[in-house]
Amino acid sequence: MATKKSVSVQTIQERFNLVNFTSELDLAKSEITVADVNRPALQLHGFYEHFDPARIQLIGNVEAAYLSKKSQEDKEQSFEKLFSYGIPCVIFCREEKPEQLCIDMATKMNVPLLGTDRATSEFMSALIYSLNMDFAPYTTIHGVLVDVFGEGLLITGESGIGKSEAALELIKRGHRLVSDDVVEIRRPNNERLYGRAPSITQYLIELRGIGIIDVKSLYGVEAVKDDQRIDLVIKLEDWSKEKEYDRLGMKDEYMNILGIDVTCHSLPIRPGRNLAIICETAAVNHRQKKMGYNAAEELYRRVQDNISGR
Repeated sequence: MATKKSVSVQTIQERFNLVNFTSELDLAKSEITVADVNRPALQLHGFYEHFDPARIQLIGNVEAAYLSKKSQEDKEQSFEKLFSYGIPCVIFCREEKPEQLCIDMATKMNVPLLGTDRATSEFMSALIYSLNMDFAPYTTIHGVLVDVFGEGLLITGESGIGKSEAALELIKRGHRLVSDDVVEIRRPNNERLYGRAPSITQYLIELRGIGIIDVKSLYGVEAVKDDQRIDLVIKLEDWSKEKEYDRLGMKDEYMNILGIDVTCHSLPIRPGRNLAIICETAAVNHRQKKMGYNAAEELYRRVQDNISGR
């Protein structure tokens, strides 16, 4: 089931290493509930129609330059009205610093003031992306997520079928583990899905008969990755001679995750099949299809040309 959550101002402050100008306030108690961000130029001028007080407010060079031309009394009135809306926080960019009057008023009205030396537009873009990931529709899937040649492979299947063993072989072949056993999946927009590991199992793999191994410690930091876009699903299942499997790949199958259809291949497990090589091939073939070449369609074209005598 998809879920959403709030994010504390303290989390944002720590994530972006922001300066805290209101040290007396408890940032953990201030909650952010929307991913949108606002630059309050119009609000500082007194226009509050359609103003959303749930957004983080950013002040850059333009806003700071405008404030510098206002009298102390006007500044006080502008900030008092802005803070009265119960905004989650104000972040000053480009090393701009609030005046002591502003700090005192923000502390009194319980509005955290933070600062960064990053450019306003660049920081806004990074902040919105980060918040979109926090508030994106969310679900968990039992499986393994691996980065194979830049393609995110989500390997699913029944417990004990060999998902972790396939992932370990892929790691030994130079690919990167994102998550084993449980994959947290978020949909930051209507086109992409991103997966990551729960913090408690990050970088760990469970191998039956051996136990828990730490991939980062055994194989190095180049063998792991924090998150990855999900491009392809590999569904492992026990081979059955009664079932007919697709041998040409003319028609793609899909798995719907959070409303997005992801290409899915069902792989029958049978002794002697090298799952790592098959997964690698599936990743490269999927990338090739995205680039406009489909081997199955090329075979079909050749057969049709041969029939027609071309």
